[in-house]
Amino acid sequence: MKLTLEINGRAEEIEILSGAPECRFKLGAEPARDALVEIAEPGVYSVLLDGRSYDVYVEDAPGGGLVVDLNGHHFEIQARDPRAWSRNAAGQGGSAVQSVLSPMPGKIVRVLVAAGDDVVKGQAIIVVEAMKMQNELKAARAGKVLSLTAKEGATVAAGELLATIE
Repeated sequence: MKLTLEINGRAEEIEILSGAPECRFKLGAEPARDALVEIAEPGVYSVLLDGRSYDVYVEDAPGGGLVVDLNGHHFEIQARDPRAWSRNAAGQGGSAVQSVLSPMPGKIVRVLVAAGDDVVKGQAIIVVEAMKMQNELKAARAGKVLSLTAKEGATVAAGELLATIE
């Protein structure tokens, strides 16, 4: 998946070759790089890149996009998928990636897909149990499971990212 990132007003191209937790990506014309990414808690990521460990804090920016804090450095980031369409300009707006988030705190009782699997719209992908009720989380659209951080038996917080579908 290729994206155009606007980082503090400067455009960069990124190609995500494989998703979390074992990410592989290319930034611009640089060779592909590998990073290990774990979600410490919602909005907090632990990243191991080139033998160095980073704590990354991410929150929604007031005008859209994200604010990222990396070792005291703040970055405002807008991501644009060139395949997405909007009324204002071709290739802007919309999202080609569905984030599957836990709707409530609970426990993952079943993971029904694996990273790389193709899914259809409405297909159950993860089952989360909360207050003795099981809730199926479903794909909102057809696509491929890009990343899967959900693990059976794990406790999850509300809003925690469990999977992404491209």
